[in-house]
Amino acid sequence: MLRIALANLAYPASPEDSVECVIGALVRPGDARIMCFPECYVPGYRGLGYTPPSVDASWLDDAWSKIGEAARAAKCAAIVGTERFVEGKLVATALVIDANGERLGFQDKVQIDPDEEGTYAPTDGRRVFELDGVTIGVVICHEGWRYPETVRFAARHGAQLVFHPHYSAPEPGTFRPTTFADPANTFHEKAALCRAAENTIYFASVNYATPGSPTTSVVTDPNGVAIATQPYGEAGVLIVDLDLAKATRLLANRCRS
Repeated sequence: MLRIALANLAYPASPEDSVECVIGALVRPGDARIMCFPECYVPGYRGLGYTPPSVDASWLDDAWSKIGEAARAAKCAAIVGTERFVEGKLVATALVIDANGERLGFQDKVQIDPDEEGTYAPTDGRRVFELDGVTIGVVICHEGWRYPETVRFAARHGAQLVFHPHYSAPEPGTFRPTTFADPANTFHEKAALCRAAENTIYFASVNYATPGSPTTSVVTDPNGVAIATQPYGEAGVLIVDLDLAKATRLLANRCRS
């Protein structure tokens, strides 16, 4: 069994607040071994009505160090939605920190949403990570919803669990769900079910806690069943136990393309 946690947190008040919120969530992980945070949570997602202050590489490095110390103290690995500079360009990414506080590396966002052009630059390359003997993958927002091959890559390379940090914000006049994967809602939450079932893995998607949001945080099992969801717009940490024996990666490995 593997206990994971999804930190469904409100949008931070400032870049400094984003770090404090991550640390605050990590100090009480409920014995979780891995905790995942939303897309670009540190220093805050740029877009959808938000324009957090710019931060430089030195500020980010210091923030990651503080979070690493908190992960080590909590003995809980952390997948932190953040940003970084690659060849002078700002990239949306996820930093993976193990339970010893060590940085294992980044999974950058490879497929960006058209609305993000001019803010974030796409990069190349995908990878998986080993956390306490478990292989995991990370896909970020748009690339997980619309590009199944990103999740398939992780599963084909050993991942039994793929984390999906994202940010979905409400738009005026749109449907406001109260039930996960409501037929009247957009395709996004149904895609989370598909990503798990089509690869026979667990898929864990984490959003910001935003009132009226069209998606929420969810863990989907290898049969494509939502086994845990966070109430829409409610801040909190969703803790879920996973039976990794069920994540066989059968369908991912049977795919020949």
